Amino acid sequence: MNTSLHVNPTPNPVSTPPGSPRRRALSAFLLLALSAYSFTATALTVPGTAVAQGPSGATASVPPISWGACPAAEPPYPDPSPRAQCATVRVPLDWSKPEGPKIGIFVARYRATDPARRIGVLMSNPGGPGVPGADEALYADDPVSGYSPDMLRRFDVIGFDPRGIGRSRGAVCDETITESIPTRPRDAAEFARLRTLNGRLADSCLKRTGPLAAHMDGESVARDMDAIRAALGESRISFIGHSYGTFLGERYARLFPGRLRALALDSAMDPDRPGAERYLTDASVTVDNALKRLAVWCEKETSCVLKGKDLIAVTDELFARADAGKLREPGPNGPTRTKVDADRLSDFLTFAVGKGGREETAKQLAALYTGMGEVRWMPDVTDIASRLVLCRDYDFRIRDHSQYQTILKRVVKAAPHVRYNSQALDTILGCQGWTMLPKPRPTQAADPLPPVLVANATLDQATPLPGARRMARSFPRATLFTMDVVGHWLYRRGGTEEAMRVIDAYLADPKG
Repeated sequence: MNTSLHVNPTPNPVSTPPGSPRRRALSAFLLLALSAYSFTATALTVPGTAVAQGPSGATASVPPISWGACPAAEPPYPDPSPRAQCATVRVPLDWSKPEGPKIGIFVARYRATDPARRIGVLMSNPGGPGVPGADEALYADDPVSGYSPDMLRRFDVIGFDPRGIGRSRGAVCDETITESIPTRPRDAAEFARLRTLNGRLADSCLKRTGPLAAHMDGESVARDMDAIRAALGESRISFIGHSYGTFLGERYARLFPGRLRALALDSAMDPDRPGAERYLTDASVTVDNALKRLAVWCEKETSCVLKGKDLIAVTDELFARADAGKLREPGPNGPTRTKVDADRLSDFLTFAVGKGGREETAKQLAALYTGMGEVRWMPDVTDIASRLVLCRDYDFRIRDHSQYQTILKRVVKAAPHVRYNSQALDTILGCQGWTMLPKPRPTQAADPLPPVLVANATLDQATPLPGARRMARSFPRATLFTMDVVGHWLYRRGGTEEAMRVIDAYLADPKG
């Protein structure tokens, strides 16, 4: 495993940005149970109320947080750490109207265990989008997936469920509409139907959730983060974001650069707001390269069931058979009667190569090739919460089916052995016809940007390395740490502990 560290030695011209797997495996296990809870503690209006700034420069009053006990989890899920505290921070529903209607943001805190050595507040977000983030504090001391003891001694860990997510009043939409939406439009009529039904789905979110559905974008969440900072009584915070959480960290840095002590971005989103083609190309090429990495491993390792065969040639033949209608699902005694088309094969490769173990991925490819064995297909899951966020933060709009086909052909040419990244394509297609249009990026504040540490895997299909490089280049003082691995989310124990040590060292002393 190779690592590299690149530092911007001199200030770069600052480019203004255009517009999950989770670190805690335990927390992912808890999501369904904990998101069902609602927390009713409210911040009390007391002397010393702070203010947070809206986009027009007007301010919203933010009372200090009144901490209370955290909700218990239902068995068999473990309860939060006994050191965790919870509260609700009231923020404007629409930050352009700071004195308008308010909503509650569920916040959790794990207090520093060594107050005498306390550095300050470390706020975090686990990405998604659409993933509750309070678990970052609720389970901060988990021995398997929590923070290191030194980080817990030095920081108050602050986690929060972003607006419209989890315990911060989850958004509600008519999910039955998704059952009729074409997943891969084959012609102009299906593309038009896709757009119409996506628009209907977006409208159902507005009808069932109310105005909040139109205000779940990254800028609004970044302003919520500053309201939490104000309610905590902190002049500055440190922030660690993972995956989509890096977009929130970058957005916060642009809006409130003087209020950041340190900014660590793990598995970074592209800050330049790429359009549909670049977003899909970067993600697809990453999966294609990961497949090539798997082929090199298979040539050398006896544990690869396809050793002795050219794994790339095997995959190309699978696509040829799929195109000809001759690829079938494997079974225990030979091929079944169920056809596997090229789109389903791309979907399999996206997740098996990008997230699966090498031995198991090779075994399933062999099953498809021989017709005997078993393949674990990814279930069809529609993540509506991510659309409410990403379709506002990014502009993935495609003019028509003709342009869609042109984009796909160029992507397939760039990534011929996997054709495309199905996760990225799902995101793009989910935004076609979305009636809540992309939101313009906010004006950047005049203060100088803080130093930033960006960490990324070289073969990360969710946040490809080219986007992470653009993220680092967009800051005048940036360090890019990379690990030559296939995967997503480096800040975790196990195979990427080195990244955790590098990020912890930076957060403890961002000036080095």
